[in-house]
Amino acid sequence: MNIYVGNLAHETTEPQLRTAFEEYGPVSKVNIVMDKVDGKPKGFGFVDMSSLENSQAAIAGLNGKDLGGRPLTVNEARPKTDNQL
Repeated sequence: MNIYVGNLAHETTEPQLRTAFEEYGPVSKVNIVMDKVDGKPKGFGFVDMSSLENSQAAIAGLNGKDLGGRPLTVNEARPKTDNQL
């Protein structure tokens, strides 16, 4: 399942995010979205977990949890639509 993670502190790294999610099961991919112009993090990212059960546990366990001084927003990622280009 692809999981959206928002409200990330700009100092949060992909390894830190992976570690937080691995408490709930194996993580196949972590991606923090970066601005194309200045290369700085945009404050959100995505985590892929292969197990639906582990994904749901991670969403329930991490939504609202503090990481880097900010409460995370964690939910199932929605498909990208045409107006999000």
